[in-house]
Amino acid sequence: MQIGVNVPNFAPGTDPELLRQWAQTIEGLGFDLLMVSDHIAVTPDVAEQYPAPFYEPFTTLSWLAGVTQRVRLGTTVLVLPYRHPLLTARMAANLNRLSGGRFVLGVGVGWARQEFDALGVPFQRRGALTDDYLRAVRDAWRNTDDYDTDAIPIWVGGNSDTGMRRVVRLGDAWHPLRPMPGWLAEASERLKAVADELGRPVPALTPRIALRETREPVTDPGRLAGVGTIDQIFADLEQIRSLGAETVVLDPFNGDLTEIRRPERAWRTLAAVAAHHKSQEDR
Repeated sequence: MQIGVNVPNFAPGTDPELLRQWAQTIEGLGFDLLMVSDHIAVTPDVAEQYPAPFYEPFTTLSWLAGVTQRVRLGTTVLVLPYRHPLLTARMAANLNRLSGGRFVLGVGVGWARQEFDALGVPFQRRGALTDDYLRAVRDAWRNTDDYDTDAIPIWVGGNSDTGMRRVVRLGDAWHPLRPMPGWLAEASERLKAVADELGRPVPALTPRIALRETREPVTDPGRLAGVGTIDQIFADLEQIRSLGAETVVLDPFNGDLTEIRRPERAWRTLAAVAAHHKSQEDR
């Protein structure tokens, strides 16, 4: 199982130097994947959770490709209806080529109604648009020689049954966001049932989980995977490994904007996770 990290690419305190430090820390610790989020218009509903500045993912990852050598680069998740699918296909293909084949395209339908309005995209049609755009992106890669996509994997987000059906029909991997441990085990079985129903292969499992280390064990039944003592975090990762996950992405942003400017705590937890993961892989 590979491990990635979702880097905060937003909020006061985030600047090119901090993004560079994040990227080089992640690569230096041996993680496999660096991912960033997507918003274009920082409307009030977006700013409430992810305030400006918000660094656009394609341009940010293109720059980070130049300050890293090995780590893969991806989106968690690109809001697919925000951009014309031919533009998305072109930018993804170019980023993949410029980075030496390191790009992962994670996509989702989006949630910020005001942002959809600002972009002139119908909010109520976001699911149908996502399906149409996924087909258009794949068609563009398949039918245009100069895209040179070199098999960019498409991870499809969405924790609902609709999201599962979308990934089975149109994606390569299912990318549920910030699940609870028990829910993820049950949902992975539902994913297999959906794939059987549709007569399709079961997509890879690539969840994005929280990452927040606490001193005392978290006993809340609503605890998210990745939240708790370091032993709880390790146990969550082992459970995800036992489910056959191909990759798990750790998300160190837990709503505290002050931690954006002081990432050292997250880096210490990531270093412990990296050391533990290496010891498990060496067994």
